[in-house]
Amino acid sequence: MPIEKWSDRVSVVHLGDDPQFSEDLAAVEADGNNAAGAPSIVLDFASVHFINSSNIARLLRLRAAMRGSDRRLVLCGITTKVWGTFLGTGLDQLFELSDNVTTALATLQIES
Repeated sequence: MPIEKWSDRVSVVHLGDDPQFSEDLAAVEADGNNAAGAPSIVLDFASVHFINSSNIARLLRLRAAMRGSDRRLVLCGITTKVWGTFLGTGLDQLFELSDNVTTALATLQIES
């Protein structure tokens, strides 16, 4: 999982497809839910083509750990198949979403 430290306040995590996706999320969780020490994390789903229930649970745990602070979690680059899962489970209502990494970074910078 490449973690790109974009600034002191933002890290971008480029997620891989399963089984790498599960390992990537576990690594972000093990990192104290704080990828590369940044308060805000952008999860790039561009290479993810499938998401299972354990991955959804990990995303929800990560979201819960980051709530209640000035930290933000933005999901971006979600493929059509994964987007269908997000819509069907209501995850689209729980997470902050963006079209791509560039837009997610711009949103974080503007709203900081």
